[in-house]
Amino acid sequence: MVNPVQDSAFQVAKEGTPKPRPMIRGFPPDVPIRVINAEKHIAGRLASYVAKRLLMGEYIVIVNAEKAVITGDPHRIVRWYMKKIVEWCTHYNPEKAGPKIPRRPDRILKRIVRGMLPRKTWRGRMAFRRLKVFIGVPEELKHLPFEVIPDAMLRDETKPHITLEELSRLVGGWPPKYVRKKLTTRYVKLPITGSEGNPEG
Repeated sequence: MVNPVQDSAFQVAKEGTPKPRPMIRGFPPDVPIRVINAEKHIAGRLASYVAKRLLMGEYIVIVNAEKAVITGDPHRIVRWYMKKIVEWCTHYNPEKAGPKIPRRPDRILKRIVRGMLPRKTWRGRMAFRRLKVFIGVPEELKHLPFEVIPDAMLRDETKPHITLEELSRLVGGWPPKYVRKKLTTRYVKLPITGSEGNPEG
């Protein structure tokens, strides 16, 4: 297994004394893991590196998935993604027709990685099980050193791009339900699903 410190494709972003890592559901307790900070990473390039490492047998956790970006015209990206969602809906069975297109940022990024794995083979399925993607940074992972992939970073922020959080918001998947329940003063009006209510005050 490749040492992340010696691997030139990865760069440790937060140094510190390594501590015993927390238990992660689905991961063996004694295996080393990579924690990659997806902030300002191009989603496709990040997914290609992650897919390669997964096939090599590594266990990878991606945090801040909502801050990954997709380069290109934001309006074109949203129209293309909405077309994928709408074209599978039918009048007779709009909920179960066709594949389910993810709308949450973490699931969007995970689906991109899945598309770069041979998921119909045993090797690809086992590699996909070694991946966890989170929105934000879970409390139990904050003390672990984060890594970044310099080759996958967005170098020119003036070029048109859209974050996965913005894409998810525009296609009706943000905020997630468990976040929406915590909003007590004002609910978020989603463009696709409509208003969730607007209490006074």
